[in-house]
Formats: sequence, structure tokens, C-alpha cells
Amino acid sequence: MKSQNTQARASDCSMQNVKAVILIGRRDFGRCPLASRLNRALWPLADKSVLQRLIEHIADQGIKSFVLCCEDDLEAVRRAVDIDRGLDVAFIGQMLPRGTAGCIRDAGRLGSDELLVVFHAGILAPPDIGMMLDAHHEADADMTIMFNPLTDNCLTPEPAQVYICESSVLEHIPQAGYCDIKEGLVGDLVRAGKKIRAVKLPANVGNFRCRREYLWAVGAFLERIAAGNIPMKEYAQTGSSHVWVGSGAEVDPSVRLFGQVLVCQNAKLLPGTVILGPTIIGRNAVVGERSLVAQSVLWDRARIGPDCHIQQCLLVYDAVVAARRKATGQLISAEPRWLHKAARKLVPPLTGIMKQASTPLKHKANALQSRLSNWACREQLPGHIFAWLGAVILLLVLLWTYWRPTVVELWRIWLQSDEYSAGILVPLIAGYLIWSRRRSIAQIPISPCLWGLAALAAVQALRFFGLYFMYASAERLSLVLTAGAIVLCLFGWRLFAGILPILIFTLLMLPLPNRLQSAVTIPLQRWATSSAVFCLEMLGYGVIREGNIIDINGTLVAVAEACNGLRMLTAFFVVSGLVALLVQRRWWEKLIIVASSIPIALLCNTLRLTLTAVAFTRIDAKDWENVFHDFGGLAMMPLALAVVVLELWLLSHLTVEPADGRQQVYNKAFVG
Repeated sequence: MKSQNTQARASDCSMQNVKAVILIGRRDFGRCPLASRLNRALWPLADKSVLQRLIEHIADQGIKSFVLCCEDDLEAVRRAVDIDRGLDVAFIGQMLPRGTAGCIRDAGRLGSDELLVVFHAGILAPPDIGMMLDAHHEADADMTIMFNPLTDNCLTPEPAQVYICESSVLEHIPQAGYCDIKEGLVGDLVRAGKKIRAVKLPANVGNFRCRREYLWAVGAFLERIAAGNIPMKEYAQTGSSHVWVGSGAEVDPSVRLFGQVLVCQNAKLLPGTVILGPTIIGRNAVVGERSLVAQSVLWDRARIGPDCHIQQCLLVYDAVVAARRKATGQLISAEPRWLHKAARKLVPPLTGIMKQASTPLKHKANALQSRLSNWACREQLPGHIFAWLGAVILLLVLLWTYWRPTVVELWRIWLQSDEYSAGILVPLIAGYLIWSRRRSIAQIPISPCLWGLAALAAVQALRFFGLYFMYASAERLSLVLTAGAIVLCLFGWRLFAGILPILIFTLLMLPLPNRLQSAVTIPLQRWATSSAVFCLEMLGYGVIREGNIIDINGTLVAVAEACNGLRMLTAFFVVSGLVALLVQRRWWEKLIIVASSIPIALLCNTLRLTLTAVAFTRIDAKDWENVFHDFGGLAMMPLALAVVVLELWLLSHLTVEPADGRQQVYNKAFVG
């Protein structure tokens, strides 16, 4: 019976019984700084918001009934959307999160024959609805889930966040509480025997969650325009079929446009500008002379000065890039203007001074006036400069406060203790690692975090606890944690996460607490003695062991506490940590490299003790024994490095990428 009804509905399917449900999630919680300030549905796309274009795309295909589910910013969404009079649009606000399935339950009506077409609001290139409805009816499914096509960077189908649901699906969604489609509804439908269909779309719908995905989705949007799937009636095409220019836009004849470029109303492209697509220039935006803009998006009123090089950047409303600036992969936003006002006040007095100054002074005053004028007309201040300057000052203050007794005591331990002599290299290696990653670190947007102040207060409490109760290990630990708290406070979570592996690596410069060292030393000493005895017996020597003393054919060799292998263990941890941070491998391979430093260190220490014991039976001179004993450990470092290299080679041959044929079979089985 259900199959006959579905086929009849498919034969003369009318959009009148189809309802579009648009899920507008809440603002981000810090993964994307821009999405935490402005809901992704309200991000602009060629003079209209993403949500507005999605509604217009759905309405152009015949659907007149809409339900917009908003978790927050309900009034902002209502004001941002221009509703056509012929559309029936309802807004549902949620005080508590309902989840994607819960929103569908609130938007639909139980017992009706309406068909629900569900879209996530963060879609820039929505698919053809008629094609999706045909696939849904042909499969006679209760629910159809759309997937984006495979790409070179994604080997598994990615959900397009587009769904088609029969009204019968609503019975399996709780009336109250949270329910998600993927984690809750799909499992309930499968257990109830409902039919779920997976359909692979012919083109990516342009999902985005952050700045990088938004820029990529803009490219998909422009490709759909070039293919004729999205009409842009308010834009005129130039000589190139991939360039669209809005009314009132001024494009100098010397401007060169390559690829898919959309220039919105009243935008200005000054002489010598080069634009490489996919790029969108927003309304009233200005690109200065001889500037290059590649694969970027400029929102309304954004300004780029002359001789700039902007690539893969997003310039938000009113953002300004100063002259001769280069930026790659950045979010450029407008900042407070207090410095601009001060600069404007200084320019007129400086102009009066110039008129009465001598010629050399005039040149200097001209340069200063030019710089002040440049600042005065900027909308964005170099906030990262202030953040880095503050970080340097705080780190210097930190080093001064920790100088005595923490830093001085650490230096003494590094110089006098054999076990922790490798710690002196850790700060130098950490500085080199940060310097080698300076370009990628500089591209991370800065977003100061107040949680860093709380972390800094907690770390200082730990420090004073160590000072008051004379726990030196707690005070040393607070040295590294304080540096991490300062980074979190001034630069935010993203940069903190980027240098977190280096911060963890710096912990290797700290000696173990006394209790932990005492607990580890004796077992290591016993292991060193027993393993050396085993190796000597395997070599055919007659060995008698008395505690930590080995009798080899009458020659007594004492395995002292300094020979327990802790020194080699700490040194190998530093080496393996450096290798893990430098090589480009998967995270689990790096974890294996670090963890393997323990057996490698124990193996090398056993080999060193065995060779030393054999040498003592053949060398009579006491001086030569000391030399062989001291430099035997250094001889193990090349061996340890060779073992690490062999380990990297084995790990690279453990896994093999799937062949194209097997991947295609998997895709067909998954997508159907």
C-alpha cells in the first residue's frame, strides 16, 4: 500500500505538500573566531546572506512553505531575512537545544502527508530539489540522506547535511529533549525497520563551518554560477564568461581578472589590480593600485591598500589592509579605532611644522606624516604585534621572577647531574622548533582568552605551594605551565593547541621529583645488572652475581647507581621527542616513536654495560677503564638513532593506501 501511494505521489509530485526545514545552529564556541561573533547563516554571499540565498534557491524551485529553526539569534535572523509575500515562513526559537532531529519534530506535523526537505543553513551551493525528490521516491524510502561526492582530500563520503523525510519519521522523534539525526534518529529508524536511502549528489553543496571551508565553498558557488545552475540576474558578465560585475562597480581598464570573479555593487578596482579567482569583492569594497587578490573574499566596505598581496584571506565588514602588506590564509577583521583618532589629531600639527622646517627635517616629517595618515585611514590595527610584544614582556618578567632559585637551580642540576644533563638542550631545541614553525604560527588568528588568566592564577598557586612547602618539583613544573598559560591568555586556544606539543616537550628539561626518582632508580639498577649478566652468559663468560656486583672470571664489576640507565633514558626521550616533532608522520606513529625510547634506552644501556664489563677483563690500566666507562654511553647514541631510523622505516611500510579499485567498490557499497 505504501509503495503504491509513493509511486502515485512521484508521478504527479506537487511542491505544495513539500515543506522546507532550515536548521540554523547557534554561534560557534571558539573553533572559528568569526562564527563565534556572527552566525554562519548570516555570513554574506555576493550582497546577500547565505540564509537569504538558500531561501531564494528553494523558493525558485516551487517550495512555498518554510520553517526556520533557530537555536539563538532569532531576532537577528528575522531582521536579516527578506521574506517574499508569496512565501509561508515560520520561525521557531529554542530556549534549549533540541538537536537536528528535534528541530524536524517541531517543524513537522504528525499524521500529515507533507514531505520534509531539511537543509542546514551553512550551505552555499544547494542541490537541485527535483533530482533529490526523484531519488527519494524511486527508492520508496522513509528517509533519504544526501552525501557530497568524493574528493582527493576526502576518501569517505561526507554528509551534505541535506535530508528528505516522510511525515511518518516524526513518530520516532521524542516530543521533548535533545535528539540528533546521525546519533539518534537513524538508529531508531533502523531498529523500527524503516528504509533509509543514501544518495550521492553530483556536486558538492558547499558546506562550511569555518573560514577555510567558507572560502572553499565560495569556489563551489562560483562554479555553479558558471555552469548556469544559479542565476545572477543582477550581475552583468564581462568579456570573460567567468567574471560578473554588479551595477555601479568601477573596474579600471588596466585591471586583470583571471578565473571566476564576482564584483558586487559599487566596488572599486583601481589601476594595476590583479584578481585571481575564485574571489568575491563585496559592495563598496576597494582594492588599491597594483594589489594582488587571490582566492579571497572581501565583505562589504572592506579596503585593501596599494601594493598588497592578499591570498586565501577573508576580510570582514569594514576591514582595511594597509599599503604594501602581505597576508596569506588569514581572517582580517576590523579593530577599535582609538589609535586612528589620535593619528588624525597629530596630522594637522605636523603639517604646520613641515611648512617651517628645514629640508632634512621636512623629509623625516613627510615620512612620519605619511605613516600617521596611513594609520588614520586604517580600520584594522596590527593586533598581533601588541600580542607578541605583550608575550615577550611577560616572558621576560616570568624569567626574572623565576631566576632565583628555580632557573639557577635547574642550571646547576643540568651541569652536575649525569641523569639530567640532556635537559640543557631542551630549551634550545624548543626555541628552534618554534622558529622553524614561525610561518604557520604567524598565520593562526589571535583571539585572547580569559581562561588563560584563570590558568595563570592556578599555576601561580601551584608555584607558591611549592615555595611554601619546599616542593622544588612543583615550582619547576609551574615554570613551564606559566609559559603555557601566558600563551593561552594572549593568543587564544588555537595558537595554544598549535604549540602544545612543544610545551609538552619542554617538560623533559625538568628533573623527576625525588620520590619518583628513588622509586625508579632501584628497579632500573636491578634490571641493568640482571640483563648484563644474561648477555655475558650468552657470550660464554662465567658470571657470578652478588647484588649489583658481577664477578667475571675473577674480575669484579660493580653496576653503580649511575649506571642504572636513567641518564640514557632521559637523553633518548629528548632525541625521540625531537624526531617526533620534526618528522611528518601520523600521530600514532609519533606516539610509537616516543614510547619506544624506553625499550631502546634499556637495550642500549644493557649493551653498554656488557661491553664495559668485557673491556674491564682485558684492560688493566685504571685510567683507560674510566675513559671507556665515560664515553661508552656516548657511543650508544648513534646506535639509538639507527634504531629510530629503522623504526621509522618499518612504520612507513606497515600501512598501504587502498587501491582505486577497492575504494570505488567501497564507495558504491556505501552510497548505493
